[in-house]
Amino acid sequence: MSEDILMVGAGLSGAVAGRVLAEAGHRVTVADSRQHVAGNCHTQRCTETGVLVHVYGPHIFHTDDAEVWDYVNRFEPFIPYRHQVRATVDGRVYAMPINLLTINQFFGRAMRPDEARAFVAAQAETGIEPPRNFEEQALRMMGPALYEAFFASYTAKQWGCAPAELPAAILKRLPMRFSYDDNYFFHRFQGMPRDGYTAMVARILDHPGITLELGRTVTPDQARAHDHVFWSGPLDAWFGHDRGWLGYRTLDFERFTAQGDWQGCAVMNWPDADVPFTRITEHKHFAPWEEHEKSVLYRETARACGPDDIPYYPIRLAQEKALLADYVARAQGQDGVTFLGRLGTYRYLDMDVTIREALDAARAFLAARSAGQPMPAFVVSPL
Repeated sequence: MSEDILMVGAGLSGAVAGRVLAEAGHRVTVADSRQHVAGNCHTQRCTETGVLVHVYGPHIFHTDDAEVWDYVNRFEPFIPYRHQVRATVDGRVYAMPINLLTINQFFGRAMRPDEARAFVAAQAETGIEPPRNFEEQALRMMGPALYEAFFASYTAKQWGCAPAELPAAILKRLPMRFSYDDNYFFHRFQGMPRDGYTAMVARILDHPGITLELGRTVTPDQARAHDHVFWSGPLDAWFGHDRGWLGYRTLDFERFTAQGDWQGCAVMNWPDADVPFTRITEHKHFAPWEEHEKSVLYRETARACGPDDIPYYPIRLAQEKALLADYVARAQGQDGVTFLGRLGTYRYLDMDVTIREALDAARAFLAARSAGQPMPAFVVSPL
């Protein structure tokens, strides 16, 4: 039986889950408060320069999930892209992530992989076991010199707190290599959509069973008028933030244009404490198959997220986790709503994981309806 389904959010979660359900014969409305689709991975062609700009900061697609890779390529051809990052520290440029070149540059050496591994191991503070926070994880992994140069101030600027207050797991996501491989990611599928993420999401939403409503802010009361709701807005917003706001970091972007190639790479990190921003992104390098005489760049500065700001990074420290647990318990008592995505589950998600969870959630809904079972509030627990 066809049902009336509401997707709150026209980002990856709402688009992918909505497409699966529309293809299964359901009537799907996808609503978003913004005037464009694709959420924070929205891309837009700059009229002045012709550069395809990642409006809310760069998004690089990388995955080991073959089904997800095939899915995105169904709607937009992905061109291979190798993400390389550099960092300017104390007036010198280094390769990131930390690899054999970075280590040899920084210490003025010419070590082989085994020599560098032993050298870094001798720098590491081995008495920290197990590491209890970001700082201890860094000191245990690389020692004080590399940590202070590349991570201590950068992390404090990014998160607005001392690294010792952050969980160790944040650093575990960043690779450290004892080879000259400076490919930032290690997944087997890596690429960029030829015409941008917004074009891809628009094609996902292009189905006769989907009605798209942009510029529409949906309240929970309005959402409940539908047979089922998939909510990819902030989890706490469903409850009107009545127990408090879950904490996020947001980003301010200082946009500027330049002639030619301004910094020579897509991303330049600026870890030094006396530099207010965290990095500069040059967007023409995210589409190296294109040629442009001019360039578009963003300086990024992180700060605390206010009620009217765009939330980017969930903080997930002790206070937020306690509040999250409260909201999750209440959400699990709700009928007719499933929470999806980065905001709906208050987790930092890469794009491939977002798509995987949206596919799984939509399929779980179809299976639950077929079996006459209720649909859970979460397909993946936020806790």
